[in-house]
Amino acid sequence: MRPLRPLRRTATAVAAASTMTLSLAACGALGVTGDSSEASPTKGNDVTVGLLLPETANTRYDKFDYPIIKNKVEELTDKQGKVVYRNADAEASKQAEQLQQMIDDQVDVILLDAVDSHAIAGGVKKAKDAGIPVIAYDRLAEGPIDAYVSFDNELVGEVQGRTLLEAMNPVDSSDKIVMMNGSPTDPNAKQFKAGAMSELKGAVDIAKSFDTKDWKPENAQANMTEAIKAVGVNNIKGVYSANDGMAGGIIKALQAAGAAELPPITGQDAELDAVQRIVGGEQFMSVYKSYPQEAESAAEMAVAKVQGHDIQFDSLTQDQVDSPTDKDIPALLVPVVALTEKNIKETVVADGIYTVGDICIAKYKADCNSLGLK
Repeated sequence: MRPLRPLRRTATAVAAASTMTLSLAACGALGVTGDSSEASPTKGNDVTVGLLLPETANTRYDKFDYPIIKNKVEELTDKQGKVVYRNADAEASKQAEQLQQMIDDQVDVILLDAVDSHAIAGGVKKAKDAGIPVIAYDRLAEGPIDAYVSFDNELVGEVQGRTLLEAMNPVDSSDKIVMMNGSPTDPNAKQFKAGAMSELKGAVDIAKSFDTKDWKPENAQANMTEAIKAVGVNNIKGVYSANDGMAGGIIKALQAAGAAELPPITGQDAELDAVQRIVGGEQFMSVYKSYPQEAESAAEMAVAKVQGHDIQFDSLTQDQVDSPTDKDIPALLVPVVALTEKNIKETVVADGIYTVGDICIAKYKADCNSLGLK
């Protein structure tokens, strides 16, 4: 297996950081209408951050992202700043309405985790025209966004694919696996898939592959049931699942089909249920992404943007990414870690995401003891 590749950096990132200050200082004034490129940030600590998150099927958004961002904004503004939070429940039209409402309410800056990255582009343009900066959060939205903060999504897929192959070892190119990819409207899902394919293609037989509507566990369960009928429950040697919620649905389908032994199954997001499934041996791995680092960085970027702290903003956005509509978008790409039973204590426990008590409920006590989780 080849080693993990480093985070992407453009060759000009360092040089660009010293020249971006003037151009960034001209972007995104608050309380100013018309061409935002002519505006100058004037906000003090009375900052209002609009936070648009995409869905609730993934528990991380309500449990981690929102409270972390809210607390960080309050910390950065001596508790004078606030976060207005809306969740779209996986409905692109609902998110468009929420974005428009935030424009109408003249929030100072918007953190946008898009349900549909393409469909929201028009709304991003409206915000920009109203002088409201938009920072794409977790998913890369189309349109004139001011910055992007997320994880190296292709690397996430590579880590998932590589770890799955390691779990299947010894692996043969005739071994059949099922790929359960994320929502086709989420650009991250395409990147996860591309990263995974760079590891899996040619190494195994991808017998069935699905793009799962809205990332919903019940849709993944239905897809897996279809795959089991086509491939045979005992012929499936591994399952690539793009996230933990879908892994839960996949496991239900395999158990309903009478799987004698569960094949190794991947995941992502380090949800509590998934960590417990890893402890119990039902799910082989998840990808732990430091939500505190991502969320706190997003809050810092938002506040720095509207307060005109250009050097701080530049220092946070020394990566660059391209969307289908815009090039060289200032970005921060946060590292990721493969989470298995071997490093639970060093990752989610050490970072304060969960306590051992949260994980090791009665059902998993014996498993936790055997892993040294006490």
